[in-house]
Amino acid sequence: MTEWKAKRFWKTASVAEVEGGFRVLLDGRGVNTPGKQPLIMPTRAMAEAVAAEWDAQEEEIRPLTMPHTRSANSAIERVTPQLEAVSEMLLGYADTDLLCYRAEGPEALTQRQAAAWDPVLDWAAEEFGARLELRTGVMWVSQPDASIAALAKPLRAVAPFPMTALHDLVTLSGSLVLGLAVAHRHISAKEAWRLSRIDETWQMEQWGADEEAEEAAAIKEAQFLHADSFWKFCQPN
Repeated sequence: MTEWKAKRFWKTASVAEVEGGFRVLLDGRGVNTPGKQPLIMPTRAMAEAVAAEWDAQEEEIRPLTMPHTRSANSAIERVTPQLEAVSEMLLGYADTDLLCYRAEGPEALTQRQAAAWDPVLDWAAEEFGARLELRTGVMWVSQPDASIAALAKPLRAVAPFPMTALHDLVTLSGSLVLGLAVAHRHISAKEAWRLSRIDETWQMEQWGADEEAEEAAAIKEAQFLHADSFWKFCQPN
């Protein structure tokens, strides 16, 4: 049986300001989410990015080439109804933050981790009043309650659309601190991704590259950089 594929049915994609934000129009008709909700976005820049993805479709619609559209759909259908739960889930990363778990050795690796990660932890302590403690090895030890509470404050201030981006910044890097550092423009997304890969880079230097692992990492990096792009489009001009 031949697989059914959605075909392009419109000539032009445009953006219109509507109640509650901005909406993409296909030949004058508003785009909906897969769940049939109006795809209304908080900024014109985001709507224009989504419109450009629709405009770039040729004969067949290829959802994988429409990352901003997919993120906007997720913001409306998945994040908005459970914003508090998403926030709490991300807060859980503070208790297991990648930047806090240090290798027992060798010394060259521990020094590299400290040089890369300590400044970001210091920033979080200064910016949010959240001093996270370092751990050695992989055994979990909870962080101070006061530090967790301090990190909860900036999380609870995030609206559904930017929360969609922050979710990926945190989960892909394994670090709430790195995700917040990118969101607050303390470091670039590329630098944050590099910092999240300190251990993997070290292993590659010692034992050589693994082609399959590199391909998987490249996919995650692209997703991480997209999340940063989506976060930027969420911000008002």
